[in-house]
Amino acid sequence: MEFSELITQRGSIRGYQSDPVESEKLMAVLEAARIAPTAHNNQPFRIIVIHTEGRAEELRPIYGRPWFAQAPIVIGIVGVPDEGWVRQDGKNYYEVDVAIAMDHLILAAHNLGLGTCWVGDFDPEAARDILRLPDNVVPIAFTPLGYPGKEPREKIRRPLNELVKYEKWDEGSERES
Repeated sequence: MEFSELITQRGSIRGYQSDPVESEKLMAVLEAARIAPTAHNNQPFRIIVIHTEGRAEELRPIYGRPWFAQAPIVIGIVGVPDEGWVRQDGKNYYEVDVAIAMDHLILAAHNLGLGTCWVGDFDPEAARDILRLPDNVVPIAFTPLGYPGKEPREKIRRPLNELVKYEKWDEGSERES
């Protein structure tokens, strides 16, 4: 699929078929996350693949929506702050790096006909407990991974001229698109 078509068509799926995800497709989306760019190439993230069959009740405390564990797989991406590159003002980039890896993963999934839904509104303590995360690891994002059972909602986005500034922040620094 051509890239602009891919990013335009991808949407958050909130309903999944029970069909299993082929291992080669799973490996392809994991590889897409692995090759994502990270600050100083530190790769301060880990990917947790969670097979959901028979585990819906166990996973419910992480995110309570019924479709969360409806897909055959849920993927969690966690950050390892100790491995993150730190900017001169002290900003640790591990969360940015995790977000880039997740974005690569969900785009690769869509390209392969799989559905995803980026979940950030989860219970971090439940995730920490259920996934047995060590103290130095931070859960950042989850996504179900499976074949769509529903169409994504309509995308509503702000117009470009509301989001882009040119040269500086000042009012009036927008240009007509």
